[in-house]
Amino acid sequence: MINRDQSLTTPYLQFNRKQWAALRDTVPLTLTQAEIIKLKGINEDLSLDEVAEIYLPLSRLINFYISSNLRRQAVLEQFLGTNGQHIPYVIGIAGSVAVGKSTTARVLQALLSRWPEHRSVELVTTDGFLYPNRVLKERELMKKKGFPQSYDMRSLVNFVSEVKSGASEVTAPVYSHLIYDIVPENNKVISQPDILILEGLNVLQSGLDYQHASHHVFVSDFVDFSIYVDAPEDLLKSWYINRFLRFRQGAFSNPDSYFHNYAQLTEEEAVQIATQLWVEINGLNLKENILPTRERASLILTKSENHAVESIRLRK
Repeated sequence: MINRDQSLTTPYLQFNRKQWAALRDTVPLTLTQAEIIKLKGINEDLSLDEVAEIYLPLSRLINFYISSNLRRQAVLEQFLGTNGQHIPYVIGIAGSVAVGKSTTARVLQALLSRWPEHRSVELVTTDGFLYPNRVLKERELMKKKGFPQSYDMRSLVNFVSEVKSGASEVTAPVYSHLIYDIVPENNKVISQPDILILEGLNVLQSGLDYQHASHHVFVSDFVDFSIYVDAPEDLLKSWYINRFLRFRQGAFSNPDSYFHNYAQLTEEEAVQIATQLWVEINGLNLKENILPTRERASLILTKSENHAVESIRLRK
């Protein structure tokens, strides 16, 4: 099953799709085709086979890790002579813009919540901790949205720290891709979940990426299991452009959309602008700040065309 010839110097075990799918064991698929359609992103193909062969084995692995973590907590409580404290298990999901992080997060949320233990699973995106546009404009960072300096990292770390400490109720700001900004007075309330899935560009970043910050604690310090969703840059660029074209026909046509003016572009003009945005912002952020965090992940999902995962690397 596992390639025993892999170099002893690598911290990862590598699986092809067939090898990984076999690790599903007898776990049943509890999602229907209709539910899967609702979970996928605007520019992604997500099939029953993808869920069964990639995400079911992954949910089984995470369930094992969570059970092990609970046993470790019980040992500590026995040693300290304390009663059980509710400490959520935190899963971080990172990767480039347009790689499909959100779909991965939603599928895992759905699968993990349906295990026999019926654990409560909350999903929060780090987009909510971007500085509001007014702040980014004041600091001349609108073209750096998604870069480390565009996040209120102190608030994000405080949020994850409070959730991880077992606080009864924690709030997270909400980001709207329609208005391209934080939604005022529309916080999401998190009430002691069993599992918190934290999805965003920056969940694996550390002090190396935030050298401008005055604090020394980062989101990655609170993550129990991390996933990096990967793909070759040429595919990422293509997916980003295709997604932009779909938004042009859909969300951009909404008068409330921040990008409403793009709805009137010809396809050629839209491709040109999307390419420019990729080169100047998203591709640059990938190279400088996101891709360097890949090897910090517990597990790396590498995609090929049609968003299908073709290989998996699992940290030993």
